[in-house]
Amino acid sequence: MLTDHQPLPIQIPVRKIAIVRALHLGDLLLAVPAMRALRKRFPEAEITLVGLPWAVEFVRRFSAYVDRWVEFPGFPGMLEVEANWERTKRFLKESRAYGYDLAVQMHGDGSISNKFTVLLGARLTVGFQKPGTRSPRGMHTLPYPEGSKEVLKHLKLVQTLGASPEDHTLEFPLRSSDFDELGQILEVSELEREKVVVINPGARPPARRWRPEHFACLADRLVAEHGVRVVLCGGKGEENLSQAVKAAMRSEALDLSGKTSIGCLGALLSKAKLAILNDSGPAHMAVALGIPSVALFGAADPQRWAPIDQTINRIIYKGVDCSPCPHWVCPVDHRCMNRITVEEVLSVARELLANTNTLEPQGTQRPQREL
Repeated sequence: MLTDHQPLPIQIPVRKIAIVRALHLGDLLLAVPAMRALRKRFPEAEITLVGLPWAVEFVRRFSAYVDRWVEFPGFPGMLEVEANWERTKRFLKESRAYGYDLAVQMHGDGSISNKFTVLLGARLTVGFQKPGTRSPRGMHTLPYPEGSKEVLKHLKLVQTLGASPEDHTLEFPLRSSDFDELGQILEVSELEREKVVVINPGARPPARRWRPEHFACLADRLVAEHGVRVVLCGGKGEENLSQAVKAAMRSEALDLSGKTSIGCLGALLSKAKLAILNDSGPAHMAVALGIPSVALFGAADPQRWAPIDQTINRIIYKGVDCSPCPHWVCPVDHRCMNRITVEEVLSVARELLANTNTLEPQGTQRPQREL
């Protein structure tokens, strides 16, 4: 096992790299700094992401850092895809024939994913190892840093390969087509004339969702006090959450839930004065775009998932006796989210709206490239 500051001597040419991270939007956005550092370290190498089906769009958008996408086939114990051993065997055979020089495991603590990653057959494999477990033979591992920021964790991993760990800024490149798509839904110039607040009441795990009636009360207060225009958003399958918020509101709101692609959502967020969201992929996107935001944390550990710089990207978190927790649905009374009050969120929102033009994130915000 490697120590935190022990560089790994690389004595082979690195022409093909595989990154294993078969996860969702927020998870991949937090890995972008490590991918960027890896590209800088190996500028001529072809970098492949082994990811979920949706991630083909991520690779197109982040083509500066990732060249190729292959679909994760599933593996026993990795819950993102149902395991099918015959499919997995075919995939691993194809991967070994492809001939990766380097495989980097960025999928969790390595207790299961290390086994999958080493079976890709790369000449050199690196990843994290959970304390108390054994790493596969021939794999170079770092101790899994419990409690570390997700961004910094993976920068530390690629540092063992000689990459620079210094640039931890997030980014989300926008395309002109993203704004074209947004313009087909509504008049973009209309957004530019108004003080827009984007609210995303969704999150994949229900355990991370604030109650729709709380979002509705908050939205009404912001409209009454600040004259904002509220735009509700969410992914496919989350339309009922936005509809519940809108139905409980006394004021008007524009509901775009289920109507935007990832890029279109980025274009919408870029027009906002403020975003208020549950801990979710769009919350990390707001950070990447440099948009002032309030993220509501419940089940997940903010020590790991919250923004590094919280100057304009604030969080609200009520640590309770059972948090953080791994549950998809809260088995008790959802106390971590229910203890967040409308007044608390409103107070932070007021401050951010009042200081939109004066607050700046600490350090350099990476400019967003238009593709």
